[in-house]
Amino acid sequence: MNTDITASVKPEYPVVDRNPPFTKVVGNFSALDYLRLSTISAVSVTVGYLSGIKPGIRGPSMVTGGLIGVLGGFMYAYQNSAGRLMGFFPNDAEVARYKYKL
Repeated sequence: MNTDITASVKPEYPVVDRNPPFTKVVGNFSALDYLRLSTISAVSVTVGYLSGIKPGIRGPSMVTGGLIGVLGGFMYAYQNSAGRLMGFFPNDAEVARYKYKL
């Protein structure tokens, strides 16, 4: 089974790391990635709270919404960071930072 994504789609930008490890991807989070993670989490907490008002379960509903938001925000930030390292998204900052590896 071929799981190499670059076999089917070629990157449009310079490749910094073709197969970045978890620690490198998380360490590459930008301020915008953290902002998106925080925004998605905050919106999810709010939606969870508001959806729990009518049945009277605001607390558990808010916590569940928050957990979903944190996980979803993290996955979105991870996808963007890994995409920049693999050359699928614009990555001028990463190319400048890791230019010795190119």
